Amino acid sequence: MSQPIPFTDLNFKLAVVQELMYVQELLPRFDLREHASAQGFTYDDGSFGAVPEALAHFEALEVPAGLAEKITEIQMDGGNEIYLQIAPNWDGEDDLFDVDEFADLRHFPNLKSMTLLYTGDQEALEALRARGIEADWV
Repeated sequence: MSQPIPFTDLNFKLAVVQELMYVQELLPRFDLREHASAQGFTYDDGSFGAVPEALAHFEALEVPAGLAEKITEIQMDGGNEIYLQIAPNWDGEDDLFDVDEFADLRHFPNLKSMTLLYTGDQEALEALRARGIEADWV
């Protein structure tokens, strides 16, 4: 097993895990209901915020560095499965999952396309494009 990727931005990590777990199915699938049952906690599934135990699971999740080459595109969207597993009623109207830091790009040499949740930060798009990554807002 390869070393884990040392992420600096949790939301960037979540975008990568969405691709590896729910799209490519290379990581074991996380299901909030099953996790809550197994861990013995309850949560408010009507809340727009993150379920702390779900967020903690993804913070602790190790993503093997060997999977980094599998990431060629990242599609961030309010309807992504990972966001619904962390914040079941999240409506995408706040910055809960916005990426603030792009230092983690260094781990993904094959990343060619990235669709970001809208933040209005044009500099972020330009920085991604300067690295040869097609970038746009959802």
